[in-house]
Amino acid sequence: MKTLHVAPGSSAGGSLLRALREAGRDYDVLSCGDDLNCGPIGSNDLAERAEWWGQFNDDPDIEAVLRGFWDRVSATDDRLVVWFGRHAASELAFFHAWADRLGDRPYEYIDVTGRQLPAKRRDGSYELKPMQSVAQINPDGLRSLFDGEQPASTEFKEESSRVWRRLRAENAPFRVVTAEGLVSAPADYFDALILERANTAWRRVARVVGDTMGYNFEPFIQVGDLMLLTRVVALIGQGKLLADGDPWDMRSCNVRLPV
Repeated sequence: MKTLHVAPGSSAGGSLLRALREAGRDYDVLSCGDDLNCGPIGSNDLAERAEWWGQFNDDPDIEAVLRGFWDRVSATDDRLVVWFGRHAASELAFFHAWADRLGDRPYEYIDVTGRQLPAKRRDGSYELKPMQSVAQINPDGLRSLFDGEQPASTEFKEESSRVWRRLRAENAPFRVVTAEGLVSAPADYFDALILERANTAWRRVARVVGDTMGYNFEPFIQVGDLMLLTRVVALIGQGKLLADGDPWDMRSCNVRLPV
């Protein structure tokens, strides 16, 4: 039986494919193109997800990409190995959605959370560091995890699916990681963090967003730059930030707190 490795995003999928090829393993990799820790999830209608993502980019193939992923999963007879990390909101949300959609189907999983792998310091030396997500592991690290998959038990599947059904019923703007797992969060959840990174002097939006991500990286990876940018725009609309330029162009626009 062929094996299909499933990655929780294109970045993780690219590294995983490279790791497999370098290890001489001719397995396919399927990457999820949806970031399920944000946006509407109340319905399984992929057209609704595509329409929501369409607010932020003009890619006409969004729905086809989303549908293609789940159609491939539904149609394949391959042995399925799904990768994820519990300390990254996007990867954990993906896994819970995966468990809910697959139901009783057999699959195996590799949970990378807390795996101690070498990480390069700024001075070029290495240290062992616990991993939070698949996306942050380089191909060498991923190869070290090969053959570590575990079969998903009935109880494991049911509990993972139950979490996603709860989150779907709440249908909040964000889903974030806590010590107890994934929980719903309101639209303004990250606003205070953004405002802490701004000051009364003009700062580039990209710097504010980047600093917010950096300060919100431990112990959990919660959100990407696009969703933080949407909140910067919202804060400008509320008068909590002032803008010099088009805030959607975060590399050229500056923002500051009102004096």
